[in-house]
Amino acid sequence: MISAFELFKVGIGPSSSHTVGPMVAAASFADALSASDLLARTVRVETVLFGSLAWTGKGHGTDKAIILGLAGERPQTINPDRAEALVADVTDARRLIVAGTQAIAFDATADILFDGHTPAPKHPNTLAFRSFDAAGSLLVEERWCSIGGGFVVPEAEVGEPTTVAGEPDLPYPFRNARDLLALGARSGLSIAEMVTANEQARRPAEEVDRHLDLVTDTMMTCIDRGISTAGELPGGLKVKRRAKAIRDTLIARNSRTPHEVMDWVSLYAIAVNEENAAGGRVVTAPTNGAAGVVPATLRYYRDHCPGASRAGMHLFLLTATAIGALFKMNASISGAEVGCQGEVGVACSMAAAGLAAALGGNNAQIENAAEIGMEHHLGMTCDPIGGLVQVPCIERNAFGAISAVNAASLALHGDGTHIVSLDKVIVTMRETGRDMASKYKETSLGGLAVNLPEC
Repeated sequence: MISAFELFKVGIGPSSSHTVGPMVAAASFADALSASDLLARTVRVETVLFGSLAWTGKGHGTDKAIILGLAGERPQTINPDRAEALVADVTDARRLIVAGTQAIAFDATADILFDGHTPAPKHPNTLAFRSFDAAGSLLVEERWCSIGGGFVVPEAEVGEPTTVAGEPDLPYPFRNARDLLALGARSGLSIAEMVTANEQARRPAEEVDRHLDLVTDTMMTCIDRGISTAGELPGGLKVKRRAKAIRDTLIARNSRTPHEVMDWVSLYAIAVNEENAAGGRVVTAPTNGAAGVVPATLRYYRDHCPGASRAGMHLFLLTATAIGALFKMNASISGAEVGCQGEVGVACSMAAAGLAAALGGNNAQIENAAEIGMEHHLGMTCDPIGGLVQVPCIERNAFGAISAVNAASLALHGDGTHIVSLDKVIVTMRETGRDMASKYKETSLGGLAVNLPEC
């Protein structure tokens, strides 16, 4: 089972699979070295990036994430305002303190290699860490895969069922939406109530509430920071932040039109993804590339829906957790595996379900909202221009959030009966991703990424 603690992780931008995951893997490698007698013999550490990490890693800041991870930094605790300075210190001094304990010579251009030619046998986001002694002999090598949403696994474990030693039996185990609906019918519980019971089987209720509060507060703070910050985003595309200007325009308007609420929802999503593109503090939901959809929809609930409450926001996130878990277990949330349908599409499905639940929908209506949210994102490609999570990613999150609100509304107007089940949509998404040409899966080798110069 996928927990809310795993699905909603606090980290930094711009990418969960290309920044957060590699940083986590690098920190794990550094920790393993530090815990052994090998670190004392290590004089050089080399990192090789394969597949999508090699093709779009520079645009996603993967090399910077590797430096930070090897130095012992972690996405959830690093100060994003200090990250660039830490990387600059390492590159300027050509010296890295591994795991914060032992200094070695380090040349980022020679010690971080972007291998876009060697196939990645198990996952398109593969990276290898190697430690060498003074004689140039290999001491140890680890190969990791960043499988989306900040999740990382050793390459040998890709595709294997994940189990945790001592994992308790959960009161409401489910593998698909059919199971989830059946469990709800038998127990009389909502999806959020079943997820809550599962979470509390693993940890105290107070800890679960604290995490939901942390996620909520981080999301809202990210929106607030995004709508108050102007300037140009890094990376070379010269993309200007728009959220602050949009907010100022909305506030200054003397007249109100019925569709203006959509402008606010779009604003919230754009604010988050501009912060993400700038390397700011965000919540993977379920990824960084799609980090704006859930917060924007949650902010819509908080600020625009009568009767909204903190409890309702928790209910929203717990319900979204169940839907995100279904996609993670049965398909993918990695743009490098299945395209943007696995990122913005899944985020839209999660947000639609969460909003439907917060607005009083029953389990059947919630499942319907999730299905609608994904069905109309099927086949969406991931072709970021310049390998940056900016164009079309920022606006795409705004459209995903608007679609989530629409999907929830449509589902709540019905009784939960519909023709295409969520399970069928998840299978279709997985098969569509498998059939999608690799150049459309976070490689910047096709689509908008190559056609922009012709426009």
